[in-house]
Amino acid sequence: MSKPYVVGIDIGGTNTVFGIVDARGTIIGNGSIKTGKHSKIEDYVDELHENLFQLLEKNDAVGKIAGIGVGAPNGNYFNGTIEFAPNLPWRGVLPLADMLSEKFGIPVALTNDANAAAIGEMTYGAARGLKDFIMITLGTGVGSGIVVNGQLVYGHDGFAGELGHVIVKPVNGRACGCGRTGCLETYASATGVARTAREFLEIRKDNSLLRQIPIQDITSKDVYDAAIAGDQIAKDIFEYTGQILGEAFANFTAFSSPKAIVLFGGLAKSGDLIMKPIKESMERNMLNIYKNKVTLLFSELKESDAAVLGASALGWEAKDRK
Repeated sequence: MSKPYVVGIDIGGTNTVFGIVDARGTIIGNGSIKTGKHSKIEDYVDELHENLFQLLEKNDAVGKIAGIGVGAPNGNYFNGTIEFAPNLPWRGVLPLADMLSEKFGIPVALTNDANAAAIGEMTYGAARGLKDFIMITLGTGVGSGIVVNGQLVYGHDGFAGELGHVIVKPVNGRACGCGRTGCLETYASATGVARTAREFLEIRKDNSLLRQIPIQDITSKDVYDAAIAGDQIAKDIFEYTGQILGEAFANFTAFSSPKAIVLFGGLAKSGDLIMKPIKESMERNMLNIYKNKVTLLFSELKESDAAVLGASALGWEAKDRK
């Protein structure tokens, strides 16, 4: 193989991580830069090019890259653009794939970060061999990638699969960063779990380990630690979160009939604390024809590598798109 490697780039609100990946999914070199360091996208691309080129030189990979894949918030696969991403420092529609391709002289494909995670899971992880599944990323927000008949669903405009912004509480729902209220991610993300903790502590009067922490400083990790220690309020928070996710998964199943739903991200590390209530709620709310047909899986990708691997899997597609 004359060009045995691809590059995966994951653009997060704080850091941009990148890596050189071979056909087996082995990361042979990686690095990172601060995403928000530059107010101009052009300066960001310059720094990314400089750091990534140094990594290529260090790993004897110059001229051996078949394609570059990028996962980014509000990434549009069809246009190769980042469009109105609220957590990035650059506004408007950004033609990032073209900018990177011109800079490196290598084909570039770009997609939403959760879609990249789904591609990575299908290529290297728990979804290998699956043609119908939904990837749910439980992080600061809730992202999703929907795969039907072995193809990622992009919709007519490239933005299909925003399941984190399905409204699950239409009455008195929580305010969401998207500008609406009651979205799934306001309840099921790491920040959503922390919001639930604050609500429960204000409503309930029973003792809790969480009361030892200033209420505005409570994180989902604090809730997990308290639940593991047997704290009832913390366990009830996971039960509440799992019920909401299970109801949502029952609804998601009705439109794409997935073989599996794969969970990824910090909240997924909670194991049975989150999985048990999800499963019970999902089956309780499931249409009869789908009952006991959908498998819940945890991602098999290391969290530290998953973003790069997911984006890199898109890199193999990139070489065929020019």
